[in-house]
Amino acid sequence: MKLAINQPYFFPYLDYFGLLKHADQFIALDVVQFTRHGWVERNRILKQTGGWQYVKVPLIKHSHVSLINEIFINNNINWRRIIFSQIEHYRKTAPYYNAVKELLVRIFDNHYTDIVQLNVCALKETCAYLGIQTPIEIFSQMDIKIKGVTAPDEWALNICNALGDVDTYYNLSGGVSFFDRTKYDRSNIQIYFQQMKGNPYNQKRSVFEPSLSILDVMMFNSPEEIINMLDDYTYV
Repeated sequence: MKLAINQPYFFPYLDYFGLLKHADQFIALDVVQFTRHGWVERNRILKQTGGWQYVKVPLIKHSHVSLINEIFINNNINWRRIIFSQIEHYRKTAPYYNAVKELLVRIFDNHYTDIVQLNVCALKETCAYLGIQTPIEIFSQMDIKIKGVTAPDEWALNICNALGDVDTYYNLSGGVSFFDRTKYDRSNIQIYFQQMKGNPYNQKRSVFEPSLSILDVMMFNSPEEIINMLDDYTYV
């Protein structure tokens, strides 16, 4: 089985969906420490006046050592309305604005108390829109026990070993700097660091803004075009 694992990000960038598409199973790892100024509660889209801006979900104040599955949404702030207002400018230029807005309406129509619940629902709905059928599970809700983790690269390794039928593990390219391939070799697991080639698409602007949220990609590209992008990758 080909497995991919990553923290549950908020409408992540294209490479994240590359993992989802090419794996047989995807696990949202929610039992690691929440990283401030990361991608769990926010991402980037185009700004109307040029450049980019964050779209984000407000969080209830929490300890700096809180795990991701201990992070709750501050629903006293109307974050849905704010995000809809932030994407409104796409209406003028993006051919798939209506389809993406309908997707957001469907996702935001539910009530969420914690960020994991929201992000995993958004991942599943976005995958359905794109035609990606890979099962997505939340680690804290899976009935598996893993060995103690002594290094960051052992989360994935110990989960692979606990599942027992994993022969291939996919990770984002950023993991090259801290994953020890020899650990995976000893467990007979092939590890690949996948990176989309990231060819620019037409954002109807003079300057292309790379590595934005999948929301931006979907605004300007059909699901079929995005699937082709996800198949245009390399290993690093």
